[in-house]
Amino acid sequence: MGTDTPIRVAGTAVVLRDAGAGPETLLLRRPMTGSFPGAWVFPGGSVDPADRDGEPAEAVAAQRAAVRETREEAGIGIRDLTLLSRWIPPAEAPARFRTWFFLARDRGDEVRVNPGEITDAVWLTAARALAEHASGALVLAPPTWVTLHGLLAHRTVDEALTSVREPALFATHVRTTDGGRIVMWAGDEEHPDRPGPAGARHRLLMGDPPWTYQRT
Repeated sequence: MGTDTPIRVAGTAVVLRDAGAGPETLLLRRPMTGSFPGAWVFPGGSVDPADRDGEPAEAVAAQRAAVRETREEAGIGIRDLTLLSRWIPPAEAPARFRTWFFLARDRGDEVRVNPGEITDAVWLTAARALAEHASGALVLAPPTWVTLHGLLAHRTVDEALTSVREPALFATHVRTTDGGRIVMWAGDEEHPDRPGPAGARHRLLMGDPPWTYQRT
């Protein structure tokens, strides 16, 4: 689809809990129909009219959507969210959502998935989730993969939350090569709108697994 494709707004919650091997995050499996069929995703969804009550800033409406969708999809409540990143899809994406990602601490509620929207749920460390993706056991979309990759360095939920300074912007550009798709973001030397200096890399190589994230 072209650049005139309407873009909607969505909010996503990266829910974290402490565990012996490091922070675990809640992943939900999408059904085999609809958007991202069979993929494992963080709870979240598009902004509804009620999320815009009072005409809040877009980030606030997206945060409301993340809280609401987490309860609808997983049956758990979250609060005190920390803005982590904003993702802008490529112009050719068939369904375009500008998605705000938030970190949230698990409050101990029992996860009960909505069978109309979600088929399964699991708590995994970032390292385990990425290893399962590399083996073919989990299907992950690039924003989920990159977010998990960013959690690898943290040993506790507190550490993950306090590490966030300026929320990251990911304006996505996709290029297809013989070796597979390359997804680029601002700062990569080949990004068409926000290129970095010669040799700079900010990309995800999506050939044969495991995928490779490069950032200089």
